Amino acid sequence: MGIQDKPLRAAAAGLLLGLVALGAAAQATNSLPPDKAGFNLFNPVPDTGLRELNSDRPDETESPYTVDAGHFQWEMDFANYRHAKTGGATTQAWNVAPFNLRAGLFDATELDLIFDNYLNVHSEFPAVGKSQNQSGVGDLTARLKINLWGNDGGKTAFALLPFVKFPTSTDGLGNNAVEGGLILPLAATLPGDFDLGCETGVHFGLDQGGGNYHADFLNSVTLDHALFGRLSGYLEFYSEISTEPRTDWVGTVDVGLEYLLTKNIQLDCGCNFGVTSAAADFNPFTGITVRF
Repeated sequence: MGIQDKPLRAAAAGLLLGLVALGAAAQATNSLPPDKAGFNLFNPVPDTGLRELNSDRPDETESPYTVDAGHFQWEMDFANYRHAKTGGATTQAWNVAPFNLRAGLFDATELDLIFDNYLNVHSEFPAVGKSQNQSGVGDLTARLKINLWGNDGGKTAFALLPFVKFPTSTDGLGNNAVEGGLILPLAATLPGDFDLGCETGVHFGLDQGGGNYHADFLNSVTLDHALFGRLSGYLEFYSEISTEPRTDWVGTVDVGLEYLLTKNIQLDCGCNFGVTSAAADFNPFTGITVRF
């Protein structure tokens, strides 16, 4: 089922409009944030003025909050396993220590460098009695997160997140193409100590046959709540709808836990479960966030 399916296209457009409308309606309720305009990468915000730790992991929904100016945040999977059965093939993939290094450039702007560190992929093709093993490093993605409001308080926060992927992978683990796109993440505080996160975005990727580019529309919504003490949990739905012909849409239901070890360290674990034929069957992981 492709983007030509009108209900799915309408849903994607509706979510984008909903994000903007919700943010605009709630922006007036945001309190006046502290003035951090004078801080930058080389003039760090004092530790006493740091925001609460906000990570772009472990869920797939990006956070609209930036790292404080002059500080860094290291977000990494210890290990990430993916099992998928698609098109008659079975794939088992391990990703060891992929990371996202976030650097606070200014009060509302950060630079992200995301790298798929060591990858090992084993594929079985029962129909032809063949198998394939690939191992090496993955691609490098550079992002710029620009928070428009809500960084230091208020009921909502919103950001722009453009990104570019560079083909650094080895052993055929990537498509050797430069790709990019834009993500629009929104966060909102709900009654009952629930935190809502959602995003809509577009990724321009190379067709599987090469030569032409197509658009993939990304949408997700996640709900987070404290469980007890420093432990919290989330439930998420993620979807990816491609305009490439004869391509099914990807949908996953994701669950996970986060434990705030200190004000600058968070541990997490979770699993993403595929609910469409094009999605991986299951994808467990565990990781860490460290701010310094």
